[in-house]
Amino acid sequence: MKRRSLLLGAGALMLSGCDRWARSASGQCSLKTGERLNQKTQRDLARQALAPEYQEKDISRDFRANGSTNPSAAEYVALRDNGFADYRLLIEGLVERPLSLSLADLRRRPPRTQITRHDCVEGWSSIGKWKGARLSALLDEARLKPEARYIVFHCFDALNQREDGERYYTSIDIPEAYHEQTILAYDMNDAVLTVPHGAPLRLRLERQLGYKMAKYIKRIEAVESFAQIGAGKGGYWEDRGYEWYAGI
Repeated sequence: MKRRSLLLGAGALMLSGCDRWARSASGQCSLKTGERLNQKTQRDLARQALAPEYQEKDISRDFRANGSTNPSAAEYVALRDNGFADYRLLIEGLVERPLSLSLADLRRRPPRTQITRHDCVEGWSSIGKWKGARLSALLDEARLKPEARYIVFHCFDALNQREDGERYYTSIDIPEAYHEQTILAYDMNDAVLTVPHGAPLRLRLERQLGYKMAKYIKRIEAVESFAQIGAGKGGYWEDRGYEWYAGI
């Protein structure tokens, strides 16, 4: 027990030291360098590689809902209470042809269905079946301008559930937006997407961690830089120290 306590104490000291290092200027620089290397390596080795896809028998019985599970923003509540009949997805920013699409409009686009594993940064994983519109097709329809480098997803939910709370957002680059498995899902496990899982529309980005897969999407914006959005790091959690490129 004395040896175990010593090891646990040493581990705690190491972790606290790592935390202090990560928050330091040199730590932040090293972490950003590692993130850029991770992104470059994945792009060089597997630019269009697919995340593993599974069979119906592999679908998890209990798929946990990550992040927000019931947004309280008045705008969202009004849409939810009307069965999202008045919902419109806006695609704007650096596009030649801004779009405003209902759920019926999205369902009329050619869909993609995939059974994939959701990996949460908290350490759990679940397998689910998703159906939705290909993001690449929608961006082609909106006609991206040449200077567009990133796609930003603006959401209805505020994690603190306050009406004036900071709304969730995240961003991806153009290559990831055009990946075959990047879809805007409206169905999960052969049923309409539920509120806890992001209704009416959520991003499925199968090669990255769960916090990148925005739920309750309100609008999509094509931008040249996200430096002026939020705290300038490219996402709600990214603004709080998480990696922008959360590749797995």
